[in-house]
Amino acid sequence: MIGLGYIGLPTAAVVARAGIAVIGVDVSPAVVAAVNAGAPHIQEPGLDHLVREMAGTGRLRATTEAEPADVFVIAVPTPLRDGTQPDIGYVLDAARAIAPVLAAGNTVILESTSPVGTTDAVRDTIATLRPDLGLPYAGSDAHDVHFAYCPERVLPGRTLIELISNDRAIGGITPACAAAARAFYACFVEGECTETSARVAEMVKLSENSFRDVNIAFANELSLLADSFGVDVWEVIRLANRHPRVNILQPGPGVGGHCIAVDPWFLVAGDPERARLIRAAREVNDGKTTYVVERARELAARHPGARLACFGLAFKPDIDDFRESPALAVAEALAAELGERLLVVEPFAAALPDSLARHGAALVNADHALEESAAAVLLVDHAAFRAIDPARLAHLDLYDTRGIW
Repeated sequence: MIGLGYIGLPTAAVVARAGIAVIGVDVSPAVVAAVNAGAPHIQEPGLDHLVREMAGTGRLRATTEAEPADVFVIAVPTPLRDGTQPDIGYVLDAARAIAPVLAAGNTVILESTSPVGTTDAVRDTIATLRPDLGLPYAGSDAHDVHFAYCPERVLPGRTLIELISNDRAIGGITPACAAAARAFYACFVEGECTETSARVAEMVKLSENSFRDVNIAFANELSLLADSFGVDVWEVIRLANRHPRVNILQPGPGVGGHCIAVDPWFLVAGDPERARLIRAAREVNDGKTTYVVERARELAARHPGARLACFGLAFKPDIDDFRESPALAVAEALAAELGERLLVVEPFAAALPDSLARHGAALVNADHALEESAAAVLLVDHAAFRAIDPARLAHLDLYDTRGIW
């Protein structure tokens, strides 16, 4: 398993539990040491126990260098550079790392969310380093090593469950590649595994998250229009959804996370002229975050010198993941302007990110924020925030981006 992050480590542990010896590879010595000690560096329900158990049995161990294996799964980041351009540098670095230890009969599977054509790029990178191996090309099944693409579809907080239960789209460069990869997933996946081509599987993953992004953009745009018209967007959506064929999602402060806020740009980058709706959705959702910052500034301006509380930093409720979080972006903008006037409530954080702390913002509990603030911005609908007695909010000037208060 190349990459021991939010997907790589849980997958490695689940595969080890299925009885397969797993070697986890990561560039961070600290991550490697933590895994070998049975103490995962990421939080996910059940992961602590599973990693500790698998490391204890010896079926899961970690190292910083790739070693010979039967199956190589690449699960490394694919970030954006310059805001909208996909960067597959980590994927290609992983390909270079495993190239020296590949042997005939091996299977290489890319799980990282990637632009269409990345699996071919992995094959081509290895081809330049290992001309002695017969590698697969479309239209031919005569090859020594199988290459496939199989994206994950897990929900943070349910990762260990959904790695097993969710269906899989398994795309091979050739049909034989898809069959070889499916044989691996059959060892631990209970959901349906469907074989297809690598390029189809790559586009499936991007399409799933772009579909979500477009639908969220519609809800976020409705919220902007409702503010303009002076009506309650939550009531509009609730009543509109009584139509038997309408299911509008809920608006928020933007879109975050490592998938929905990022993956649509992979499709846009592949064909900018045709991906017009997908691009527009991204712009609407990013623009909603800017709009929330402006509304929060107006809120603070109405209470000069007073404390303002931001409730939530995570990209979705009841997790500790701040990747691409619009809530964090809003809090950062406010911290730069308000400094010590900003109080932050985030029950899933032990300390504030430096981007907030360096400006003097303080991490406090909900009770402290409610007592000390004149105004509050609700950014994440954590269960703990839903449970707050409405009577305790009566004195606050509120801006609720999630519709729970």
